[in-house]
Amino acid sequence: MVDVISSNGRLSLALLTMEVSQMVTQGTWKRDSMLLQLPHFTKDLAKRCHENPGKSIETVFDLVEMEDGKSRELLQMSDSQLMGIAKFCNRFPNIDLTYRLDCENMSAGEDISMVVTLERDREGRTEVRPADGLRYPKAKEEGWWLMVCDAKSNQFFAIRRVPLQSKSKVKLEFAAPGEAGKKTHALYFMCDSYMGCDQEYNFVVDVKEPSPED
Repeated sequence: MVDVISSNGRLSLALLTMEVSQMVTQGTWKRDSMLLQLPHFTKDLAKRCHENPGKSIETVFDLVEMEDGKSRELLQMSDSQLMGIAKFCNRFPNIDLTYRLDCENMSAGEDISMVVTLERDREGRTEVRPADGLRYPKAKEEGWWLMVCDAKSNQFFAIRRVPLQSKSKVKLEFAAPGEAGKKTHALYFMCDSYMGCDQEYNFVVDVKEPSPED
């Protein structure tokens, strides 16, 4: 579906499609707490986590960073239930993203290359299992997308589906803006299976005025 929608260059539709896929896989609405992806979580428990004194617990990563004693006190669950939550958290995608942009002395309309490196923290696991969707009726493999876009103009300039097990290096190419000056673009890294692990980075493309010789 994303492939079809991306052919018209409309950013908002592509993002909406990915978000709908996340909601369908996890069986929750975007307005709901991301913690409802976890086993044994209810809306009341998610609310208690959000209202946790000292630091609001709103995401899976917030929960992972808690000390064991404090998380036990907050969740008030049995050992078996806590084990189920720990297994989900250990499999939840934790992806380190870095990128390198080749756009020095860039002229209007010239091709820009971006190399994105992705590395998954696998916590000692040897393979990546299908996505954990507690309410999804069958196994589903994770899907990942990289996009270079401009949210203000609602368009994207490059999009790529990314296979990701342990580590991946992806090259994206797109055209520089058609006019001289500084232009802010965004790099989106989106998952179609989980809520709360998408990433966004802003970067500036500086297009130089043409030299007199040009």
